[in-house]
Amino acid sequence: MAVHRAGFRPLLFNEFAKRACETLEANGARRLPDGQRPTRAPGPDEKVPLVAGDVRDLDLDYLAGQVDVLAGGPPCQPFSLGGVAKGDEDKRNMFPQMFRAVRQIQPKAVICENVRGLLRPSFRRYFDYIQRELELPFEERAEGTDWERHYEYLLERREKVPDDPRKRYDIVMMPVNAADYGVPQIRYRVIIVAFRRDLGVDIELFKELVKPTHSEAALVRSMEEDGEYWKRHSNVPDHVREWVIARLPRTMPMDDGLLPWRTLRDAIAGIGDNKPLPDVPDEWLDRTEHLLGGFTEHIGWPGARVYDGHTPNELDRPAKTVKAGVHGVPGGESVMLLDELVADKAARGGVRYKYRYMTVRETARVMTFPDTWELKGPRGEKMRQLGNAVPVALGEVFAKAVATVLDEAEERQR
Repeated sequence: MAVHRAGFRPLLFNEFAKRACETLEANGARRLPDGQRPTRAPGPDEKVPLVAGDVRDLDLDYLAGQVDVLAGGPPCQPFSLGGVAKGDEDKRNMFPQMFRAVRQIQPKAVICENVRGLLRPSFRRYFDYIQRELELPFEERAEGTDWERHYEYLLERREKVPDDPRKRYDIVMMPVNAADYGVPQIRYRVIIVAFRRDLGVDIELFKELVKPTHSEAALVRSMEEDGEYWKRHSNVPDHVREWVIARLPRTMPMDDGLLPWRTLRDAIAGIGDNKPLPDVPDEWLDRTEHLLGGFTEHIGWPGARVYDGHTPNELDRPAKTVKAGVHGVPGGESVMLLDELVADKAARGGVRYKYRYMTVRETARVMTFPDTWELKGPRGEKMRQLGNAVPVALGEVFAKAVATVLDEAEERQR
């Protein structure tokens, strides 16, 4: 969706997860029958073909020379802090398939998103190897060669002038926090962007276009100095506002000229064209679709708990990272504090803030999906899909920057 919004026309979807395939189909993709593969790119008025299944069975030769951007997120379990962290030894590592796709279609640019775990010291050398592979994707690793030996070979090759610049890519790697790009969520990720060298893309211009646009310091100032945040949310009780302000960081950088981080309250109130989401009353925490205000997936769920290591989201901060779930618990810590105080003998002062599970629609807003985006499967699978996704607003910043520098390079070469 992010790449599409940046002006690119999708030519092919591939997805392995059953429910994610159903979601793509519900939102306009044309699922091909099992075993069938596309043989040509779709026209502007045709639905985008969806190949459901293992990417290793997908042949992309038919798209050679037709692709501006290859976008994807190779499964991140080998590197996630929540996974087993086997790195290159893990058979779920699909980076080799990304490199194979690059060889087959030679796209002008590649956008790859993955977890921040790639930056862990134990993976640092292997992560650099991944970047060198993307830089020189046509220097294939010979069967039986371990990655360490291939890495040394790539380091040697990259110092030589390529015979064909269409087979060499220039890499930009950026650790990001989605909140710094207007996403109402703290989400640390790594984005790798590669540009085919023969195009002469202005890398410095690209870096300028993907600089952060929002900051925590600006949010603090909007709460504590000019009160702009509270003017937008004038219905917040005084005790909530006082509680939030009392817990703000005491030392923050000087005015950085950026916009304030967006908060969970901002997301629920509606960012852009989104209308406010109504609250879910206690009697509707029953797993039932009540069509609150006409919004789908805004379903109350009982049984929310808060305990050590499972702290809730706060309305006046960006939401915590939406997780795909580990150990069979899709959705992760999807609990949020409300504005209402309730009696609780175990709490300090005998009162605490009420809390409940976030709805799927609230979570989708935190991931910056539009309210029209339809999700398929039971609640846990919908939350898993959202946790596995890239926030649309974050992806759109990078996709638009890619579009800009590709256009600029093309104009310069005319």
